[in-house]
Amino acid sequence: METKSPNNPQERPTPCTNGRVSEEDNHLLIKATKKDDIELVQQLLKKGADVNFQDEEWGWSPLHNAVQSGNEDIVDLLLNYGAEPCLRKRNGATPFIVAGITGNVKVLKLLLPKVADVNECDVHGFTAFMEASAYGRVKALRFLYKNGAKVNLHRKTKQDQEKIRKGGATALMDAAEEGHVDVVRILLHEMGADVNARDNMGRNALTYALLNSDNEKVKAITRLLLDCKVDVSVRGEGKKTPLILAVEKKNLGLVQMLLEQKHIEINDTDNEGKTALHLAVELKLKEIAQLLCHKGARTDCGDLLAIARRNYDRDLAKFLRQHGAVEDFHPPAQDWKPQSSRWGEALKHLHRIYRPMIGKLKIFIDEEYKIADTSEGGIYLGFYEDQEVAVKLFYEGSTHGQNEVSLLQSNRINSNVVTFYGSENYKGSLYVCLALCEHTLEEHLADHRGEAVQNKEDEFARNVLSSLFKAVEELHLSGYTHQDLQPQNMLIGKSPVFS
Repeated sequence: METKSPNNPQERPTPCTNGRVSEEDNHLLIKATKKDDIELVQQLLKKGADVNFQDEEWGWSPLHNAVQSGNEDIVDLLLNYGAEPCLRKRNGATPFIVAGITGNVKVLKLLLPKVADVNECDVHGFTAFMEASAYGRVKALRFLYKNGAKVNLHRKTKQDQEKIRKGGATALMDAAEEGHVDVVRILLHEMGADVNARDNMGRNALTYALLNSDNEKVKAITRLLLDCKVDVSVRGEGKKTPLILAVEKKNLGLVQMLLEQKHIEINDTDNEGKTALHLAVELKLKEIAQLLCHKGARTDCGDLLAIARRNYDRDLAKFLRQHGAVEDFHPPAQDWKPQSSRWGEALKHLHRIYRPMIGKLKIFIDEEYKIADTSEGGIYLGFYEDQEVAVKLFYEGSTHGQNEVSLLQSNRINSNVVTFYGSENYKGSLYVCLALCEHTLEEHLADHRGEAVQNKEDEFARNVLSSLFKAVEELHLSGYTHQDLQPQNMLIGKSPVFS
């Protein structure tokens, strides 16, 4: 049955109520749209049933139900009687967004002229385009894209969810997670999807692809993403890298595919300090463990031999010995206590987990261990020769970084300049290791602002200024200028030293 939708609202059919419309009729209209009973729908509408009535539980309207059923004639009839296409369910989804889920292009065409924004979203941030992507609706995806849908829109979710880093996913991530190979290909090759977009947790489409349980689909999507230069160093939940996730899936082909990538970090760890090799040995994945060793995985990442023996795998234990695994591995002492009070919890975690050493330095470049931002690379917690340190990160060719190392080396015996422990170069980065201080001068002044000045405070202030002036003088004598002399760049240790 076809009905025309007049452009002028005054030309819509006029219901004949005669005082006989009841709440029951409204509920019957909901049921009739669910059952695709167009004759009953028309009877109820003529009788005067509320075309925009919503059920009490989830807020479904007759139009929502008709769209979900994909019944174009009922959709057209309801619109003809004034159904509101922007009416929202409890979760904020409009009939237009539901149409993205069902993928019915004819229904989308009926609704689109009456929708204010093709990118409207529900309370979780899902648009019709995202839903079409997540459900693999290729025709709907192309229709929405042609009519202005934003491909790289990030899912905007509730504020309380954003605070715990939920939301922020894109249509590409949805398609990758659901295993829709064709949709991923279309998004990347035809619609310009950003392969390295990240959600609020920092995950990209590759991380999402590895969540799917169908290994063949995962491999196909991973290949598409790798061909488009997806970042293989990104981390998912539990700080797991794509390589670690591939090992968890017990998929040798997927592991091989990732190990072929130029920038893969084979010895990266998750937040428990486990590498891909450690996990492979735990999961009794002999072929994957052997592949990782052949590709250069370090064998000092835990008591691998003991794990192999517990699994009664003598051959793997023998293989690991041949690649440098030793019997006398001792994990860090559980009762170790940090010297720093401010950074203590993060230092205890860093001390406990395994990290591949960069020369004499143990470090994990992650927000959990970040002390401060800088103009070049940030400052992180670390251990240099087992000493708690602050590590300034520069790119390897940084003139600023090289000058700083030169200055610190020439002033090692100077008590007025922050203690310099050493530096390391690794894979294009320069790591400068300094004494770990508790506060900046700015923080210290803020903590004591408003307190009455005592003699000890006067003495402290004189010592601060004296130390600062001497340090600046010595910098100048060495041919350097500080360029950014302000309280937040003055550091205070347990025995106050200023630089």
